[in-house]
Amino acid sequence: MTQKAPVFTREATGLIRNVSLLDAVSLNVSNMSAGAALAVVGYTTILLPTMSGVNLVYGSIIVFVMLIPQIIIYTIMTQRMARTGGDYVWVSRTLGGFLGNVLALPGYTLGNLPYASLIALSAVFAIGSVGVFFFPSSTSLLGLALPGNISGATPSLQFVVASAILIILMAINILRPKVAYKLISIFTIFGTFAVVLAIITLLTAGNNGVVNYMNTLNASGANATYTSVSNSYTGPTFDWGATATMLPFFALFVYPWVNAGPAVASEIKGKNSLKWNVPISAIMVMLLTTGAFASMYYVGGEAFINGAFANTNLVNNYSFNFWTLAMGVTSNAVIQWVIGLGWILWIINILAYLVVVEGRYLMAQSFDRFLPTRVAYVSKYGSPVVAHMIDLIVILGLIAGASFLYGTFVSLYGTIVGPMIYFMFVGIAAVIHGIKKEVGRTKLVLVICGVLSAMVFFWLTAEFLLYPAIWGGNPLAYGFLVGSVIFGVIVYYGSKTYHARRGIDISLVFKQLPPE
Repeated sequence: MTQKAPVFTREATGLIRNVSLLDAVSLNVSNMSAGAALAVVGYTTILLPTMSGVNLVYGSIIVFVMLIPQIIIYTIMTQRMARTGGDYVWVSRTLGGFLGNVLALPGYTLGNLPYASLIALSAVFAIGSVGVFFFPSSTSLLGLALPGNISGATPSLQFVVASAILIILMAINILRPKVAYKLISIFTIFGTFAVVLAIITLLTAGNNGVVNYMNTLNASGANATYTSVSNSYTGPTFDWGATATMLPFFALFVYPWVNAGPAVASEIKGKNSLKWNVPISAIMVMLLTTGAFASMYYVGGEAFINGAFANTNLVNNYSFNFWTLAMGVTSNAVIQWVIGLGWILWIINILAYLVVVEGRYLMAQSFDRFLPTRVAYVSKYGSPVVAHMIDLIVILGLIAGASFLYGTFVSLYGTIVGPMIYFMFVGIAAVIHGIKKEVGRTKLVLVICGVLSAMVFFWLTAEFLLYPAIWGGNPLAYGFLVGSVIFGVIVYYGSKTYHARRGIDISLVFKQLPPE
């Protein structure tokens, strides 16, 4: 009989099983960032060579279909290995401790922290944009709404506000983690309601509402009418090549990010919650994202929407997006405030989820003794305090870097290459696990889905690397990823040497599942 390896930090995580199906779905929905995608899409479209033939509705559907294999993988593997850290556990137990840990650092544990910084800044832009909508003469609110590289922006104030939001969320997670989960669920419900309300508002206002909104912007100095913006667009309804250049956007913000629920699987109550949280959240986000862009095309016309998304002045100076358009087509102040608040809370909710999940990844790697065991400390409230503090320090530094050094929102996009590569290896791990551990239909499904998923993420990685001007390739982004890999290699061999001197072989930990 094989003796249980005495290498885990302790015999139980100390985390509490209090995550419901609603909480798990809410984590995934916030992770998939549809609200942010609908808000910041213009910051990407103005960088494209052309919007001619780019169809955002088709693009959303295409990427969702491409990533169905990944949804299936996470659904199956979450039930097989319901542990803190989710895919990190699967990859490290299948590909080995060295590869699993070195991949996980740039892939999620550290590689997703720049995204948290990006979302923190996006929350500031949302607050500023909603504020300017209601108080157009406020220069301080305009300073929050403008990207850092645009004249009139105030990066210092953006940094302060983003940092304050992050610190408050961290404090809630440290002192009352159960409250943090419920807060995410509440924000998700309200944000979802706000998206649906915005879609209904657009459909109710129709084309006349869009025309009137543009007349208002033109009168305020935008120098753009509905007709002029529509006429600025020339091209077909759909072109595969042009739309393909925009597909990585949906991978950056939306569809691959189904790993939040699985990352807290040991805290989820009930087998049905483990089974259904991923597919429910994925389908829900697809309907919201696709429906939002479809409603914009329906009431505005594709020529106008694409023309507006290619208009630097409208995107940067008037925050043209799904949220502002929905707020602009109605004169009902209550509806405007609900939509605006929904926009802000959706973005803050993404950051709230990141705080929860990032700490779990750090804790999982510490539990395996890859990282110092102190990182796995869980307080009496059931919170990985040390892991949260590490995340806080790194995210604050990245917010500062994006705000002051590069001064542009997309400067952090390039770090998404790390998670894309990581997700590719998740697919490879699914293939190997299927061949070695499964039989029958499950084996076949995992092998097929793993191969397809790996191919999709290989293509997405290539797209990110081939077009750095669009996807934020720069020393800040790539340097962070390379540094994470180097750090991972050093830490792994350092930990292995350190524990070997104390009679512990840490390679044994990756031959079994960690405790719950």
